[in-house]
Amino acid sequence: MSRSSPPSDPIPDPSDPSTDARPPSKTRRKAEMHASQDLGEALMALDASRLAELDLPERLVDALRDARSTRSHEGARRQRQYVGKLMREVDAEPLRAALERIAQGKQSDQAEVTAAEKWRESLLRDDDAMARLIIEFPDADRVGIAKLVRDARQELARNGPPHRFRELFRQLKAMAVKRAAASAAASAAAPSAELP
Repeated sequence: MSRSSPPSDPIPDPSDPSTDARPPSKTRRKAEMHASQDLGEALMALDASRLAELDLPERLVDALRDARSTRSHEGARRQRQYVGKLMREVDAEPLRAALERIAQGKQSDQAEVTAAEKWRESLLRDDDAMARLIIEFPDADRVGIAKLVRDARQELARNGPPHRFRELFRQLKAMAVKRAAASAAASAAAPSAELP
């Protein structure tokens, strides 16, 4: 009488992802933990209004607020780890995308700040700059800007408080922001106008 061999388990196919039932390696878990902590630290840098836009779980928002207010080095480290732990419970991809949009908005804002600073510098040092400004911004309040320029020059000459100097910057930045928004709206509308 011959003995029958016990049925053997099929050899798993390494190319089939459904057959890999092993838990992730320690290295991978550690990398995911660090990625969660890094994302949490990026969220800690946001102000409260930006955090509110992200629709985060209340526990995570509280942990982020506590992490920002913790002053001791060890306490802050533990709080960052806790934030990282909570981050593993949320979907990270939408948060990464939102942080990217926020970063792009900051870059755009920085471009407008730089433009406003350059215009202010030109207006304060060069009388011909007003004509160039009106060509570039035809809707600008010519009289109001000219008055601010004159007053800012007087402030600088007498080393007075820079109230008009700052107001001139705010006006110029608002003009740059308005133009950027109009340009973005025109760019967004252009593809839809080409559709039949």
